[in-house]
Amino acid sequence: MMNSLKEIIDKQMTNYTGSERSRSMVEEQIRIKYGNAEVKNLDCYRNLRTFRSWLSLGYKVKKGEKCIKSVTFVEQTDDEGNITKKYKKPVSLFYYRQVEERGPENHEESD
Repeated sequence: MMNSLKEIIDKQMTNYTGSERSRSMVEEQIRIKYGNAEVKNLDCYRNLRTFRSWLSLGYKVKKGEKCIKSVTFVEQTDDEGNITKKYKKPVSLFYYRQVEERGPENHEESD
């Protein structure tokens, strides 16, 4: 049985690491798309996810929706665990208002 969107938002955490820079980028895009009032509903830990994350939870991005752009920083380490390189990686995210349940024709049956 698929969880409701509210259940997912209430219980399923994302990989967001708490970056204020990323949050500011996302807030501005939410403000432009939905208005100032919607920014208070933004919870980067719960209602903002990648395309694949939404799919894995049984939801799909609505037709015509454009991603919300953000960045994350990736660290590469050597065999001893020392950070050897740190680089910025773009991330495409979708807000909970941009997704809908996948229809039964899109669900894979498990045996």
